[in-house]
Amino acid sequence: MTKTNETGTGTGTGTGTLNEAVSAPHFWQGAFVDDEKARRLLDGLPAAVESALASVLDTGTVLAACDALSTALRDPDHPVRARLAAHLPEGEDPSLWAELGGLLDRRELTRKLRRELGGASPGRLNRADPRETVYEAWAPVGMVAHIAPGNALTVAPLSIVEGLLAGNVNVLKTSGDDTLLTQHLMAELAALDPSGAVAARIVVLRFPSSRQEWLRLMCAPADAVAVWGGEGAVEGVAAHVPAGCRLVEWGHRISFAYLTDAAWSDAGTLDALARDVCLHEQQACSSPQVVYLDTADAGEVFAFAERFAGALAARPPAVTAPAAGGPDHAAEAETTTTELVARLEEHIGLTKVFAAPDGSWRVMADTRSPLTASPLHRSVWVKPLPRERIIATLRPMRRFLQTAGLAGSGSDIAELSRTVLAAGVTRVTPVGSMPASYAGEPHDGVYALQRYSRRVAVRTDPVRFATTACLDDLAGPVALPRPTGPLQGKEDVREPARADAELYFRSGGSTGAPALSVFSYDDYDTQMHAAARGLLAAGYDPVGDRTANLFYCGGMYGGFISFFSVLERLGGVQLPLSAGLDHRATARAIVEYRADTLFGMPSYLWQLLHAEEEALRAYGGLRKVFYGGEHFTPEQQRTLKAKFGIECVRSITYGSTDLGPLGYQCTESSGGVHHLHADLHTMEVLDLTEDRPVAPGETGRLVFTTHARRGQHLGRYLIGDLGREVPGRCPCGRHAPRFELRGRTGDVMRVATHFLNHRRFLTLAEEQGGHRGELQVRLDGGAARERLTVRAERTGATDPVRLREVFLAGYPELRSAVAEGLLDLLVETVDGARLDRSPTSGKLLAVVDTRR
Repeated sequence: MTKTNETGTGTGTGTGTLNEAVSAPHFWQGAFVDDEKARRLLDGLPAAVESALASVLDTGTVLAACDALSTALRDPDHPVRARLAAHLPEGEDPSLWAELGGLLDRRELTRKLRRELGGASPGRLNRADPRETVYEAWAPVGMVAHIAPGNALTVAPLSIVEGLLAGNVNVLKTSGDDTLLTQHLMAELAALDPSGAVAARIVVLRFPSSRQEWLRLMCAPADAVAVWGGEGAVEGVAAHVPAGCRLVEWGHRISFAYLTDAAWSDAGTLDALARDVCLHEQQACSSPQVVYLDTADAGEVFAFAERFAGALAARPPAVTAPAAGGPDHAAEAETTTTELVARLEEHIGLTKVFAAPDGSWRVMADTRSPLTASPLHRSVWVKPLPRERIIATLRPMRRFLQTAGLAGSGSDIAELSRTVLAAGVTRVTPVGSMPASYAGEPHDGVYALQRYSRRVAVRTDPVRFATTACLDDLAGPVALPRPTGPLQGKEDVREPARADAELYFRSGGSTGAPALSVFSYDDYDTQMHAAARGLLAAGYDPVGDRTANLFYCGGMYGGFISFFSVLERLGGVQLPLSAGLDHRATARAIVEYRADTLFGMPSYLWQLLHAEEEALRAYGGLRKVFYGGEHFTPEQQRTLKAKFGIECVRSITYGSTDLGPLGYQCTESSGGVHHLHADLHTMEVLDLTEDRPVAPGETGRLVFTTHARRGQHLGRYLIGDLGREVPGRCPCGRHAPRFELRGRTGDVMRVATHFLNHRRFLTLAEEQGGHRGELQVRLDGGAARERLTVRAERTGATDPVRLREVFLAGYPELRSAVAEGLLDLLVETVDGARLDRSPTSGKLLAVVDTRR
């Protein structure tokens, strides 16, 4: 454990740190400290903030730590809950853990990020418009000072989490009377981030507001001060807010219900309204304090109040302990005074009071419409307010309005929503769910994460940065959590939750039966944006290129629709032709609409270009080919450039149906070399048979962990490909790791006691046999021995006799198997159309194994 030093840069978060809190009420950047040390550390707070802000806090790091804490809080037997239980206030409902766990869940926080800041990685400097080299991002304001309330346990930790999601350093003050729950929650959160980045951005101090010097010191270096409380609390803090600092007020608000005549006659509406009143004992700003009826008739108001009193009486008893949210002596005095005044006004016909004999609830009907705050604790005003007087009556109180719970017909809800919003309300809900919220909901009319962020922009030279989609790729590597757990294959992946199963794809089936992959639309959007950034890096120009999308379509295969979506996000010109069988019609469209860029599978593009060679060579307008799903060999690429004048032949992406885009090529990459989409995935290269890394530069199994999927965990996933890490930084300047694809595990065949590789056959055919087309290996069983048939696409330069000689001369293991009589070797040439392909994607099946 690293101890906190005098400048406040310690990041220790081990078990020992948690044990130090016995007599230390403050949590400072990973360690618990006492009053004396906290006071000294406050003097060095500006330097501590500067040190923490020197590195970027990735939202993925925060999401991973929050998700791990969420899992722990929702597990009754988890040791984290046992440690935190000692700090739960007396009488507090243990359901708090489940509530907090739900709010910290990765899925909910990702939704919040998307709603409030537009994406799951809002801090990355991506192009604001793919056609311009202007980069925008949400940057932290710097340091946020949080002044937490004493009446809402979840507010303090969640306020810090919001600050962390925006990338800020967070210093939070809790009341001197509070338990150490927030400190220990934040200690547990920090302990779940092994990098220490989260710990470096959290300080939690417990001291009374009378310590004005402490308050001044914690606010002095702040870039934003968030205050939870009433006008008095805000005024007390505002005096310490430095000039230019953003003051974020989360003050007390008043909420009300509004019922039309049809709604207030319904018993279900009364029960729903009573639930809203009692759920948090009106301690939430969204709890109704007043019920308005769409009427001017005092008799209807009094009659409704009596009926509603019956609904309140039927609710379970209220909590009475002050520590658990019940009224203290001051609150009881206010409630008694309010009720007595209302009873006195009964004598002049203004009011009518209905109350429980034990004083546990009261409904106060009042013939006057102006908004009146309730003393809370199941105290409700009922007032008349015809809809035509809503704005005039409520607008004077607009600074204090929050939620309006509406009950009425569909047309009533639509009309009244517009009216109450014009009066100053910021939130409209159905009656019965007024305190309920959703991830990313605006709070008091604003997005919290935007209040803790700045929108920043970088404009660059359009020539030098033409292929740079994200400026951060050139600045430094992305730090994602290290993958842990067992290796997974397709058979180990669990179906996502039903709410996340929104988009279904099937794989092409080139290495087996087509497999189903399921995505949420949010995940799909994230991946399409990543693929779009990769395509820019590969040299695609969304302004100048005119693209024919020739990927296969239909059968739930994702190729065509995915690259349609990529081009849509890039704003590129697109001819959505797909891989049609009528090559003449496809070529005619390419020429007629002046396409100069082709997207598609190598096997299909190869067939198209050679079938319509005369027309496409005469056109002479093709300049770029971006391919996916298979590889163009170096010889094939040379042919495309020589015959058709194509200048750029590059991988469109490296990925899979289940994981999405995994890698991309830059203008310095060729062959099977790709950059990793390091903001989405981590990659390992493992031994062919054991779960251990290979030596640097050696070939092994590629294993990926995706960190940007909402509903499905794909950790340490065996994709079935072989590859090696490419050492050193790429000449393009990007920090993203590079790897080179070296075939598929399915391309390696166990034949006649030997392991043979399809890629080796292809290399020998091209380099020594002069072959320029596709090549397939077929394996058949036999009574005496196995048979290996190499099926080569028929071209003018392909000689099957010569190829057989090349294979035997250049492949010792093959030669040995044939010489020993263990294997029959045949080589034949066939038309490309006769080679076996996946019926879904059109991919060439590199190896066809018919053995049983």
